[in-house]
Amino acid sequence: MGGRVLACAPCHGASGEGTKDPYFPRLAGKPAGYLYNQLAAFKSGRRRYPPMNYLLQFLPDSYLRQIAEHFAEQRPPLPDTSSAATVSPAVLQRGEQLVTGGDPDHGVPACVSCHGLSLTGQEPGIPGLLGLKAAYVSAQLGGWRYGTRTAIAPDCMQVVAGHLTEDDVRAVAAWLSGRPLPANPSPSAAGSFALPFTCGSQPQEVAR
Repeated sequence: MGGRVLACAPCHGASGEGTKDPYFPRLAGKPAGYLYNQLAAFKSGRRRYPPMNYLLQFLPDSYLRQIAEHFAEQRPPLPDTSSAATVSPAVLQRGEQLVTGGDPDHGVPACVSCHGLSLTGQEPGIPGLLGLKAAYVSAQLGGWRYGTRTAIAPDCMQVVAGHLTEDDVRAVAAWLSGRPLPANPSPSAAGSFALPFTCGSQPQEVAR
């Protein structure tokens, strides 16, 4: 891709590793299908952030796919997370419970049931959750909860996030932000484990 992704680097890092700004997330290593879905959503305006909407407005579909594939292939190291958590042990314990076991009494499935035991996602359209700042995770879960971020129906994340309390969101974000990179940071192969429900996460064509 070379110079074609230079416009992405100031916010997302040269290899998609993310930057110090918590609201510009890591792109590296996420499934190409997921990254393409997000680019398509920004291009169409379904996902709203004016700089991204403007940047992608006139790019062809083939270009979006190349960008997605480029960042999906990158494997820069995760940042040091040893001091990421600034919350109490009780909050971290709640976060771990929700991520690894869910909360069946409140209709919350475990994050790992879709994003994988290693939290690296699943091809073709479920993202990894590692290397993201707590503020970003919290903001995205809040977007799902309040409907400002949506996916093509059936929108599983909006349903799941709708069952989370604000304290739950804080706990999940804090615990995820401190997870280390596993030995194999690649997403799981498509169909390598069954999902608890069907989501609108498959790569979609850009509306023309």
